[in-house]
Amino acid sequence: MVLGHGFACLYGLVLGSFWNVAIGRLPEGRSLWPRSACPHCDAPVTARDNMPVASWLLLRGKCRACGGAISPRYPLIELLGGLLGVLLFRSLVPDLVRLDLPHLSAWVVQFTFLTLLAIGAYVDLRHRILPDEVTIYAAPLGIAGALLYQWVGYDGWLSITWQQAVFGALIWPAVFGLAALVGSLWADREVLGRGDVKLMALYGAFLGPLGTFVAVMWGSILGTMAGIAYLVVKRRRPLLPFGPPLALGAVLFLFFGEPFVDLLFPHWRL
Repeated sequence: MVLGHGFACLYGLVLGSFWNVAIGRLPEGRSLWPRSACPHCDAPVTARDNMPVASWLLLRGKCRACGGAISPRYPLIELLGGLLGVLLFRSLVPDLVRLDLPHLSAWVVQFTFLTLLAIGAYVDLRHRILPDEVTIYAAPLGIAGALLYQWVGYDGWLSITWQQAVFGALIWPAVFGLAALVGSLWADREVLGRGDVKLMALYGAFLGPLGTFVAVMWGSILGTMAGIAYLVVKRRRPLLPFGPPLALGAVLFLFFGEPFVDLLFPHWRL
């Protein structure tokens, strides 16, 4: 399993590097595909300087061309990707018996979901927007993942049918859209952004109707706790984005949701 964990870590580090690109470019409407460049001198980042974490350490956090400081955000996000990759691998492929194509496929599908969550949460926290590219436009990836489950024969934790994925992707944006409308009429202000509504299409597609319910419930509890803490500390009404606590609720569901679902919904599939 050491090789499996090493592969999961390396895969997460590489995806973490992509997270950095998406985080920097999506809010500005820029393409994700041109080669990365120094934010100070626009010198292209060469392949040897684009190794996750290692290049930042070897260059001591500076651009090779101009010597400008490169934010430690880059290696920290790459490390987060590696950590989440290993944790998800341990959750879905806990032993050699399950080191097979179905479980590895489930790991790839759900790490794709984690990738979209991480990018969306960071952008929402910093820019107060949830890009369509990581919400409603990415929902078909969840449906494709459900089809992959059926094709490879995966029926373990987090497996859903494509019908459940489609239903979840349709019903949960409708639920949030209705809640946003009613809340706005009652409070005379926007209580849910359009990005939050679109985010539910992504959740429904990857987690299905029941999984989304649990993840949203946990995210809502976390968001409420954060809002109360903000109110106590700042002494004013919180204006915190909802995307990050929703994302954290989904992450907790991926890692710890199975015993909770088995306890409360023993006869339900996700």
